[in-house]
Amino acid sequence: MSLYSALYAGVSGLSAEAAAMAGVADNITNINTVGYKGTDTQFRTMVTDGKARSTYSAGGVQAAPRSLISQQGLLSASTSATDLAIDGNGMFVTRDGSGADSAVSFTRAGSFTADKQGYLRNTGGYYLQGWKLDNAGNYTNTGDLNALEPVRLSDLTGTAAPTSKVAMRVNLQSTQEAYTGAYAAGDMAKGTLAPQFTRAVTVYDAQGGSHQLNIGFTKRGANEWATEIYASPASDVSAANGMVAGGTVRFNGDGSLDLAGSSKDLFGSLNIGWTNGAGSSPIKLQLGDDKGLNGLTQFGSESALISSSVDGGLQGAFTVQVSESGRVSALFEDGTSREVFQLPIATFPNPDGLTRLSGNAYAASDLSGLVAINEGGAAGAGKLSSNNLEASTVDLAGEFTNMIRFQRAYSASSKIITTVDDMLQEVSNLKR
Repeated sequence: MSLYSALYAGVSGLSAEAAAMAGVADNITNINTVGYKGTDTQFRTMVTDGKARSTYSAGGVQAAPRSLISQQGLLSASTSATDLAIDGNGMFVTRDGSGADSAVSFTRAGSFTADKQGYLRNTGGYYLQGWKLDNAGNYTNTGDLNALEPVRLSDLTGTAAPTSKVAMRVNLQSTQEAYTGAYAAGDMAKGTLAPQFTRAVTVYDAQGGSHQLNIGFTKRGANEWATEIYASPASDVSAANGMVAGGTVRFNGDGSLDLAGSSKDLFGSLNIGWTNGAGSSPIKLQLGDDKGLNGLTQFGSESALISSSVDGGLQGAFTVQVSESGRVSALFEDGTSREVFQLPIATFPNPDGLTRLSGNAYAASDLSGLVAINEGGAAGAGKLSSNNLEASTVDLAGEFTNMIRFQRAYSASSKIITTVDDMLQEVSNLKR
């Protein structure tokens, strides 16, 4: 009997509108949830008999909710450097625990803070994952999620970083009288020849120990200076007389550096063996470019150190910085910085097909497609924005409007049931 199909259609209407109202309730209650993606409920018909005949059998309706995960929320400013937002496509890679066997999940909720163990974890309890950088700041992206590890910065406090670069800007006086006496490489290091100009820099080994390196210059002719780099005391290094590099620096007629005519050892890297047994990294010498004025120069003014920069040393308190590409750096009190992690951005062919998880996170599914991980701004991935959070995508006015619509439709479906009940009562009353 068609009346029964109408009854069932009314019941399906109640069920569909109730499901739609549940979606509205979820959206409204998450209006302030960071990175929340609203759910939009559509409806699809159910047909029991599609043939056109004299009798019609009602099928009803079914709710078809879909998560609008790909929708971008507004970015709002935050005071914490570990509050992160993604401007564009992609998601943070997280795990539900700090162990390597914890389940992988993805989220746009970037409100990360350090827990008691120093791991960066968001309000949903998910641990941020990244590639740990080596001492040279490099990493390898194989696309394997298992190569990622939890981002933990607390390990940096109290550690040491060896010096990896020494940059100097020095002017050597062009009117300085040239030394005409006998000179042999190592004389300045041995102390048998006092350099006409010298400056000391402090460098650090891998254990945080400080060492003094002197850079001495003695003019040997027009536009030509003998140069030695040596340790003080010489016993700090395994090199003879403490000299770790030496050679000649030449200048062009305009006072700029003649790199091609200068000794390559003075513009490469120092590989120093410390006698205290501490490790070291190659120290790159940044003393200027060919024909440039950004390093060693020769002008008429008095010889002087203009500026110098040396990295490394004991690591104390620090603040965190995150670049647009996802490079996590620690900025220490002494002004030095150290890159420690590279955050990946995960992208999917169909992000709206991800499976929702508690804690405002998602898991990959057959509908979402395979995940790809890249640094921010690469291969379609969005850029990271530090000191920002992504707001919920819920439109409160639209949700209240939907609430009215669904409530009216629910009431109308209930009228179908009561009307059919009255009609069936009339049928029952035929037999008296």
